[in-house]
Amino acid sequence: MEKSVSGVKIKVVQGDITEMEVDAIVNAANNYLWMGAGVAGAIKRKGGGEIEDEAMKKGPISVGEAIVTSAGKLKAQYVIHAAVMGQDLITNEEYMKNATSNSLKRAEELKINSVAFPAFGTGVGGFPMDRCARIMLDEVKDFSKKSKYVKEVLFVLFDKKSYDVWSVRL
Repeated sequence: MEKSVSGVKIKVVQGDITEMEVDAIVNAANNYLWMGAGVAGAIKRKGGGEIEDEAMKKGPISVGEAIVTSAGKLKAQYVIHAAVMGQDLITNEEYMKNATSNSLKRAEELKINSVAFPAFGTGVGGFPMDRCARIMLDEVKDFSKKSKYVKEVLFVLFDKKSYDVWSVRL
């Protein structure tokens, strides 16, 4: 499922974010940037522990902020670590909105063309999938009006049920 908004192609795909062939993938991180379970754990397992080592040297960061590291053994060039939650592993709409916005800002700063996001806070954070889709898609649509470099944003959902929720929202 895809839609173009102001020259930016927004896609919703079902799959494994660690397998995406994009310039950067986004990690739904905590503000201390350690990579435990969920998307972060998958990125660390596939890309290598050096991603976490590099990220933790840049932390802690404020919840809602984002930093960039290399991508280790992943197909992407970069991992953008967006602090969607603190050490308490709890998130909210404001954190998600800011984390999405700041991830897109980091992508623009890198002058890259494509970035892939997971559904922020819906795993470990327990945030409702439909609200997550609304928040993140709204941020990307708003960002697309001013994007100079980013031309493709993917939302990568691991299971069919999540994919269906996002597809309806797109």
